[in-house]
Amino acid sequence: MRMISRKGKIRTKKLPGAVARSGKKAQRAFAKAHDAAARKHGEGERAHRIAVDALKDRFEKVDKRWERKPKPSARTPATASRRRPATANVDASATKAQLYDIAKRLEIAGRSTMSKGDLLQAIQRTGTPAASRK
Repeated sequence: MRMISRKGKIRTKKLPGAVARSGKKAQRAFAKAHDAAARKHGEGERAHRIAVDALKDRFEKVDKRWERKPKPSARTPATASRRRPATANVDASATKAQLYDIAKRLEIAGRSTMSKGDLLQAIQRTGTPAASRK
């Protein structure tokens, strides 16, 4: 049983209750995943579980419906720590504006009042591993 008709419309009467009460994007995500899983593994519980797992990637269940998950923040600690070692060896011939942009990304406090040399030192201090900082 296909969840999406040949004309591309979602068969809402065939969807599980929580998915049917959800928005169009959640319904489409479930239906596409279910149809793909049904083609590969056959109809049944396995196709349903695969579709629910695919839905969980971008949606979360709130009360009795699926809602889109909030997008992750661009500034995560893991991202910042991966980016920092590359700034330890900043080119001393960089312009003050370039150094300021790097300091802004690293969220260095007081960067607006620093000279070029101060910015360079602050960036190099931030880029070193925490264990060797004193």
